[in-house]
Amino acid sequence: MPELPEVETTCRGIAPLIQGKTISAVIVRQPRLRWEIPPLDHLVGEHIREVSRRAKYLLLSFDRGTLIIHLGMSGSLRFLPVSAPPDKHDHFEMQFGQHALRLRDPRRFGAVLWSQGSPMEHELIRSLGPEPLSEAFHVDYLYQQARRRRIPIKQLLMTGSVVVGVGNIYATESLFLAGIRPGRACNRISRNRLETLVEQVKKVLARAIAQGGTTLRDFQHEDGRPGYFQQELHVYGREGEACTTCGSTIKSKQIGQRTSAWCPGCQR
Repeated sequence: MPELPEVETTCRGIAPLIQGKTISAVIVRQPRLRWEIPPLDHLVGEHIREVSRRAKYLLLSFDRGTLIIHLGMSGSLRFLPVSAPPDKHDHFEMQFGQHALRLRDPRRFGAVLWSQGSPMEHELIRSLGPEPLSEAFHVDYLYQQARRRRIPIKQLLMTGSVVVGVGNIYATESLFLAGIRPGRACNRISRNRLETLVEQVKKVLARAIAQGGTTLRDFQHEDGRPGYFQQELHVYGREGEACTTCGSTIKSKQIGQRTSAWCPGCQR
């Protein structure tokens, strides 16, 4: 699933290609995604004023509203000539003269929605927590959120109303680097350890975004795949293997219906 760094990479990749451009046509080949795509003919002739991101939602701003795009489980956006034959999973596209931005979504869990008011007040966005790389996500905030709950710390990190975009890979790796077991109850972790965790979340996500930024040209290629997080993973997906730090065997278990790996030697 595209996570926050991948969506940010997508945002940075498409912004210079479509921002300020005028839409010449809107094509909906399959309206039934996670929610049905609404009529968008009114966008023809409109200019895209800004391309931004909130959590995992891409926001394309127009004078009269905002187009909200979510990539779902397997979606991607590609910028290519309108003459390129559409794939069977290319369900939506906006054309800009000789080029088009196409949404490819094989599993159809993505979304294309229209918000006439502020997108921050949209029902999918208004209750979201702070961005993890913003100043609003700091140790005092996380400590207050953790005191109110008894859930595992990893589950807290992946709760969108607490903080957005810290997906399974990034939560797992951040907890390893902070030396905290993913199953530890969040209300039993000291403020000092949570401060380290906040620092590691920010570092892991920033590094992932920076690495993704090296392949922005792919948004003009046929596959349209962004530069996903490719740094060496310490524990995610490595259960049963030896920890590269201490040599202990990496373990895993289900936490919040997600597989969670950790090192019993490095994390407590």
